[in-house]
Amino acid sequence: MSPSTVLITGAAGFIGSHLAERMLADGLRVVGLDNFDPYYAPEIKRRNVAQALADPDYELVEGDIRDARAVEKLFSRVAFDGVIHLAARAGVRPSIEDPETYTSVNLMGTTVLLEAARRHGVKRFVFGSSSSVYGNNEKVPFGEDDPVDHPISPYAATKKAGEVLCHAHHHLFGMRVACLRFFTVYGPRQRPEMAIHKFSRLLAGGRPIERFGDGSSARDYTYVADIVEGIVRSWERCRTYHVWNLGGSQTITLDELTRQLAGQLGVPLRIDEQPPQAGDVDRTWADISRAADELDWRPQVPLKEGIRLFLDWFKKQAKETV
Repeated sequence: MSPSTVLITGAAGFIGSHLAERMLADGLRVVGLDNFDPYYAPEIKRRNVAQALADPDYELVEGDIRDARAVEKLFSRVAFDGVIHLAARAGVRPSIEDPETYTSVNLMGTTVLLEAARRHGVKRFVFGSSSSVYGNNEKVPFGEDDPVDHPISPYAATKKAGEVLCHAHHHLFGMRVACLRFFTVYGPRQRPEMAIHKFSRLLAGGRPIERFGDGSSARDYTYVADIVEGIVRSWERCRTYHVWNLGGSQTITLDELTRQLAGQLGVPLRIDEQPPQAGDVDRTWADISRAADELDWRPQVPLKEGIRLFLDWFKKQAKETV
C-alpha cells in the first residue's frame, strides 16, 4: 500500500516547514506549495525547506494559491489524500494598512483550494486559523463555542471568514474539515517580525525594544513542535467539521516576556514605550479542553524551555550569517 500524499500550503513558512519534516518522518509523501512572497525575505524560506528537499518523498511547487489554473493542474497531476492549508497573509497590523491583499490571499486562495479539493474528491482539509478570531473576548480562557462575530482587524476577519468557507464545503460536499485556531506560535524559524524573534534581535544588538502599550497585554504562546503535533493529530482524527484551539493554555504579559528574553540572553532590558496600536487584542488564552478530549493533545514545551530552544537556534543563525 502506497503512503498517503498530503498537500501543505505555505510549506516554506515557519510552521509549514516544520510540519513537512514531521510528516515526511512519519512516512507520508508531501507536496509543498509556496509562492515565496516577499512579506519577509524569501531566502529565509529557502533555508526553511532545505532539509525537506533532501527527502525523495518531498516535492516543492512554487505557485500562488490564488492561481486557479495552476492549482487545478497540480490537483490533476497528484492524487492527494488531504490538504493542510497554512498559506496566508499573516500579521494584524499590516492587514490594517493593506486589507485588499489580505482579503485576496486569505479568502480567494482558500476558496480556490477548497474548490480544487471538491472537484478531485479530496475529503480531508485542515485549515490554519488563528486565535485572533476571538477579538477582545472578555471571557477567558477562550473556548471554541464562544462567539467570534467581532474581529478587530482585517486579518482576524479573513480567518473567521475562512472557517465559514470551510464549513460551507463540509455541509455541501461532506468534506472532513478541521479548523485550528493557533495561539501565538514561536520557536526556531519564527518569522522575523514576530515578537519573540524581533525582541531577541533588538536585545542582542543592544537596542531598545519598542513596546506598544504599558506592557500589561498578555499572550498565550505555543511552541512550534506542539502546534505541529496538534496539526498531525487533527489530520489523523478529523471526521466531520471540527474547530480546535491549539495553545499553550497559559498567559504571560508583554512586560514579563521581555524580562525573560533579556534574562536568558544576559543583556540589559531597555524599553521604548509607545502608545497601543490599533488591532492588537488585550490578551489571548486558550481553553484546550476540547483538543485534550478529542485529540489527546496537550502542549509539552513550557514557555521558559521554549524560549531557551528558540534562543539556541537564534544564536546559531546569527553565527552562520556573520
